[in-house]
Amino acid sequence: MSDALVAAYDAVLFDLDGTVYHGSQVIPGAPEAVAAVREHGAAVRYVTNNASKAPVDVVAHLRGLGLTAEAGEVHTSAQAAASVLGERLSADAQVLIVGTDSLAAEVIAQGLTTTRKTGPGVAAVVQGHSPDTAWADLAEACLAIRAGALWVACNVDATLPTERGLLPGNGSMVNALRSATDTEPVVAGKPQPLLFQTAARSAESSRPLVVGDRLDTDIAGAVAAGVDVLAVLSGVSTAKDLVHAIPAERPTHLAADLTALTQRADELKIGPRPGWEITPGAALTVRGDGAALDLLRALCHAAWETGVTEVRADGDAAGAALTGLGLA
Repeated sequence: MSDALVAAYDAVLFDLDGTVYHGSQVIPGAPEAVAAVREHGAAVRYVTNNASKAPVDVVAHLRGLGLTAEAGEVHTSAQAAASVLGERLSADAQVLIVGTDSLAAEVIAQGLTTTRKTGPGVAAVVQGHSPDTAWADLAEACLAIRAGALWVACNVDATLPTERGLLPGNGSMVNALRSATDTEPVVAGKPQPLLFQTAARSAESSRPLVVGDRLDTDIAGAVAAGVDVLAVLSGVSTAKDLVHAIPAERPTHLAADLTALTQRADELKIGPRPGWEITPGAALTVRGDGAALDLLRALCHAAWETGVTEVRADGDAAGAALTGLGLA
């Protein structure tokens, strides 16, 4: 379909957690949506802030969920963090690892050496998500950072979407070290634009589209990279978050999940929508009838234009739609 959203782009850069899957459970329709992107001739890239797995392991996980993937299509925050370290440190410099062995392997691939214990030779600390990170790991990192080591965080996501719900992410562990060291890390992953820029270059893309669920990472990273972004409601960010989004975290399109990639682009774009009338004032007064997601697209447009984020319904249909969106 020539007017489908995906038809306007030469590559689609997918976030994973909360967009393609929740832990071990695939989000319904994700395999078909990725297949449709390939059928349209657009390149596929998987761009994840999760630094716990090597690209080959991400590929194995995706294939196990019914998606097609190759290692060269995967871009992780561990790779981004290792790249930052490679640029800032001299060859063979020692890096203290807080994270998985796959993170350590990315650092070694940059010509650096790794350790799990602090000491006078530690030049940097790199911190990525690992379910096995313990107090002892944070203690070693704390000592190194306080001694002046460069601190690079793969990402600062406070939570991690899983099939059980939201669990502590790397950002929660980063916050523990922030408190203990009174220091700010260099952040390598989203919302920094590096991951998206690297993924787009690898696809030789001049017009990529980002698809993600989290405003403060996926959407903010896409905005920083200067590319269009489809926000989906299958993960962390909610309708309320979208209405209140700051300029640096505002998507161009909005949908329930990534199956919308084959829908008409003009139906997904943030802006006024047929069936809904929104009148600004002390609050945004909603009247009319139609799809709830259309109302959300229109509300985002009105809130971002006026700065008014309180909403109220005029009529039963509007009230039901706002309730369904969690905005009543």
